[in-house]
Amino acid sequence: MQYNFNDIEAKWQKYWAENQTFKASNTSDKPKYYVLDMFPYPSGAGLHVGHPLGYIASDIYARYQRHKGFNVLHPQGYDSFGLPAEQYAIQTGQHPAITTETNIKTYRRQLDQIGFSFDWSREVRTSNPEYYKWTQWIFIQLFESYYCNDDNKAKDISELISIFSSEGNTNVNVACDDDIETFSAEAWNGKNSEAQQEILLKYRLTYLAETEVNWCPALGTVLANDEIVNGVSERGGHPVVRKKMTQWSMRISAYAERLLQGLENIDWTDSLKETQRNWIGKSVGATVSFNVKEHDENIEVFTTRPDTIFGVSFMTLAPEHELVSKLTTVAQKEAVNAYIEKSAKRSERDRMADVKTISGVFTGAYAEHPFTKEPIQIWIGDYVLASYGTGAVMAVPCGDQRDYDFATHFEIEIPNIFEGVDISNEAFTGKDNVKIANSDFLNGMNYKKASKRAIYDLEQLGQGEGKTNYRLRDAVFSRQRYWGEPFPVYYVNGMPQMIAAQHLPIKLPEVEKYLPTEEGEPPLGRADVWAWDTESNTVVSNDKINNTTIHQLELNTMPGWAGSSWYFFHYMEEANRDGVFASEDALKYWENVDLYIGGAEHATGHLLYSRFWVKLLKDRGFVNVEEPFKKLINQGMILGTSAFVVEALYEGKSLNVYESYNLIEGPNYITSESPKWNELREIYRSKGLEEEDFSKVTNRLIHCDVSFVNASDELDIDAFKNWRAEFKDAIFLRDQDGVFKVKREVEKMSKSKYNVVNPDQIVADYGADSLRLYEMFLGPLEQYKPWNTAGISGVHSFLKKLWKLYVDDTGLKVNDAEPTKDNLKTLHKTIKKVQEDIENFSFNTSVSTFMIAVNELGAQKCTSKDILEPLLVLISPYAPHIAEELYSKLGNTVSISTTAFPTFDASHLVESSKNYPISFNGKMRFTLELPMDMSKEDIEKTVLAHEKTIAQLEGRTPKKVIVVPGKIVNIVG
Repeated sequence: MQYNFNDIEAKWQKYWAENQTFKASNTSDKPKYYVLDMFPYPSGAGLHVGHPLGYIASDIYARYQRHKGFNVLHPQGYDSFGLPAEQYAIQTGQHPAITTETNIKTYRRQLDQIGFSFDWSREVRTSNPEYYKWTQWIFIQLFESYYCNDDNKAKDISELISIFSSEGNTNVNVACDDDIETFSAEAWNGKNSEAQQEILLKYRLTYLAETEVNWCPALGTVLANDEIVNGVSERGGHPVVRKKMTQWSMRISAYAERLLQGLENIDWTDSLKETQRNWIGKSVGATVSFNVKEHDENIEVFTTRPDTIFGVSFMTLAPEHELVSKLTTVAQKEAVNAYIEKSAKRSERDRMADVKTISGVFTGAYAEHPFTKEPIQIWIGDYVLASYGTGAVMAVPCGDQRDYDFATHFEIEIPNIFEGVDISNEAFTGKDNVKIANSDFLNGMNYKKASKRAIYDLEQLGQGEGKTNYRLRDAVFSRQRYWGEPFPVYYVNGMPQMIAAQHLPIKLPEVEKYLPTEEGEPPLGRADVWAWDTESNTVVSNDKINNTTIHQLELNTMPGWAGSSWYFFHYMEEANRDGVFASEDALKYWENVDLYIGGAEHATGHLLYSRFWVKLLKDRGFVNVEEPFKKLINQGMILGTSAFVVEALYEGKSLNVYESYNLIEGPNYITSESPKWNELREIYRSKGLEEEDFSKVTNRLIHCDVSFVNASDELDIDAFKNWRAEFKDAIFLRDQDGVFKVKREVEKMSKSKYNVVNPDQIVADYGADSLRLYEMFLGPLEQYKPWNTAGISGVHSFLKKLWKLYVDDTGLKVNDAEPTKDNLKTLHKTIKKVQEDIENFSFNTSVSTFMIAVNELGAQKCTSKDILEPLLVLISPYAPHIAEELYSKLGNTVSISTTAFPTFDASHLVESSKNYPISFNGKMRFTLELPMDMSKEDIEKTVLAHEKTIAQLEGRTPKKVIVVPGKIVNIVG
C-alpha cells in the first residue's frame, strides 16, 4: 500500500471543509483559546514558501490546544484594502475590488492546500462594506471622545461640552492641542455652533489639523514612515517630500503613558517591548521658552537637562518649524529657502538615522537667554524634526557631541560650563556626584539639584516648567487614495459632521480613474455621486449639493492600519456579524487573543495602533480588555537563494554580453593569459570596441529567475534568453567546460529578486505535510533561515518511513500486541519532548524527535496499536493529513483532531537495567545488561563468570576489578 500523499491530502482537506471540523463555538463548556495570525494582504503574486512559516507554527499550536481540550478559535481573513491593488487599477483600469477578489481566491486555494485548521466561517475582509462599516463606526467613537487626564481615560465629548457650558475650560485637565485659549462658560455659551465645533476639534481623539506629512507625488498620497525606505516610497521607489496638508489625525499621544505601562502586563518579547518603549520615548525634563529678539515671538524647547541652561550656545529649529519664515532675515532668506527645499526631500527616518552629516543654515535671528539675556544664534538644521518635541532644540556643545560638532563646523563660540570638572560621558548620564561649574546660581550643585533649581527659576520668570515629554506623535489618519475605507464624514461650512451609525456603511463610490484629480484632489474627487443628503440620509449626486441639506463628503480615505486595528474582535462574533462588531457575549467569552503570531516589522505600526484602539474601546465600554494580544511571537523569515548573472558594461551601458561567474572570480579570472581571452576579445570587437577600450569594460550582477538555474549553479541559457526580449540576442561566454555559472546569494525572498519558490509546486511534488515539517525543521521559529528545496526530500523520506511503520504491501500491520518496555520508553520520551517543544514553540526539535521515534520503533519492529495510535496524535499538529489517514485506518471514525493528547507517564523512562561496557585494561570489549539494583559484589561475580570474560582472560587471574555501579566495569591484569 503506497503513500499517495496527493490523494490523501485532497481527501482530508475535503473532509475538514464539509464537516467544518475546525469551526469554533461561542457556547462551548470547554476553556477557550484564541490563536491568531497577522492576516495577509492578498497580493497578485500569491504565496511563496516564506509566507506560511508563521501560519504553520500557529496551526501546530491551535491543533495542540484542541488535543488538550480547549475550544480553539483559529480564524483567518484578508487585509484587503491597500496601495498595490490601487496601483494595479491605475495601470490597467481594472477596479481594485476585482483584482482583490481574484487574489483572494488564489490565497484561499493555497492556504487550503497546506492544510490549515482555520475556522473559515468567520472570515473577514477589510474591504467588505459589511466589515468596514464598523471601522467607520469606531472612527465616529473616536470623534465623539476626549481624553480626561484626571481619570486617565477617554470619555464622551458630551461631558466636556457640559463642562464648557457650566464652567469654561480653565480647570479642565485633558489631552488637547497646544494652542488652546482659555474661556469662561459665558464666552463658550456666547459662541456660535461653528466656533464651538472648531474648539472641540482641538480636544477630540480624532481631529483635523494642518500636519507635516510624507507626500509622494508619483503615488498621489501621503505615506507613513514605515512605507518609506531610503527616502523613497517602498512601493515603486518614488521620491517622497515633506509638505503641510490638512489631515485627519488620531490623538494616540494621549495614551502614551498607558501604552508604555501596558507593556508590563503582556507576554511579548523583550526586543519588541523595547522597540515600542523607544518609539513612545518617555523623557522627563522641562520646557524652556526663549524670547526672540526684535520679534514678538518665543521659541519653546524641551530638554531633559535643564541644569545645562547656562551652556546654551545656539538654537536649532526644524526646517519646517512655523517660525522659520517669520524670523529669517532678508539677507539669509535665499539660503534658508534653499535648505528647506533640500531637506523636504529627505524622510524623517533618514534624517534621524543620519548622525554623520553636519548641515544647517543661520536664520540671521537671535533668541534671548532667559537668565543672562545674552543673544543666542538661531539656526535651522534637518537633524531636528518638527514632529518630535517642539521642533526646536537648545544646543549645549560642551555636553552633547552632535551639538559640539555642529558648533565647531560653523565656528560658533562654545561656553564651557563644565570647566574644572570631569566632563566625561558620565556628566550626562545622571550621576549624582557630577557637579555643575561656571553656571551662575547653579554652581556647585549636582545635576539633580541644579535641574530642580533651574526649573524653579524658569517658572518664576514665566519662561519654563517641569514636564514629561513623549516622542510618540499623533498619527496622521488620512490617505489620498481610492482603495481604502471612506470616512463617515460630510462638511457643513468647513466643519466635519459625522453620519449617524444607523446609516453606515458609507460605501466607496465609482470613479472613472483612480488617480488624483487635475486640481490635486484625492481620487474620490472624481466621483459624481459623492454628496450627503441630510434629509434622506443617503449618498446622492454632487450636482445636488446646496450646502443646506446636501453637503460634500470627505474625499480622503482611511489608511491601511484602520481595518487591522480591530479585526480580531470581529472574528469573535459568530451569529450577528453584520449587526455588531462583536456582541457582548462573544467579547465576554473570547476576551482577547491568547496567541498572536506575525512579523516584527509591525511593532510601531499595526501593533501600537491596535493597542491604542483597544484602550479607547475599553474606556468607552465597548470591550472589556485593555490589551488586544496576551502573547505575541514574531516569526523569522525564510530567505531565498538568489541567482545573479554577470553582465558586461561599457561606460555604464550594457553590452548585452554575459560572462560565466567562475570566469571572473578566483583563478579563472579572465586576463590576456586566460584560455577564454581570445573568445572574449572577439566578442568585444563584435560590439564595436577597440583593444584600448577593453580596460574600460566593467561588470555588474543582475538578478535572474532561480527557476533557470540547476543545483550546480548552471544557467539554462535558452530559458534566460526567452525570459525577456532584451536578452534574446545576448552573447554568453561559457567556461572551459562549456557551462555558464551564476553567483548564488542568500537574501530576502521576494518577487522582485526572482528568488521566490511557489508552494504549489512543493505541495505537488512532496505534499503539504512535507512542506509543513520542512518549514519547522529549518530552525527556530524566530530566526531567519535560508530555503533549500533539495532539503525537503529528507522530511519527505521520513513521512514515507512513518507510513511503512503502519502499513506494508499487504495492508495495515498494526495489531493489538502488548507493548514492550522499549516501545513504551520510546513513546513516552517522545510525548514528553514534543509537549515541551510545542509549549516552548521549539517546533524544529520536535521534527527531530519524530524521526528518532520512528527509527526506534522500526528497529523494535513495533506493531502495537497502544503505541502507534498515540504517536499519530503527537505528529498530527505537524503533519495532519497523514495522521488523519493512518488514524482512520486504525478503525477510528472521527477526526484525529478530537482525540486527547497522550499523557506522559514518567515511570516508563525509569531504567531497570544498565547495559554495562565491559573493559579490559581500559579497552571496551563487549557489553552486558545487568539489573540497576545489583550490588557491586554481584556485578563483579557476574562479569567474571561470563564466558566472554573467561575467553579474554585466557586463564589469567585479574589483578583488580573496578566496578562503578550504573556506569562501567574495567578488569585490570
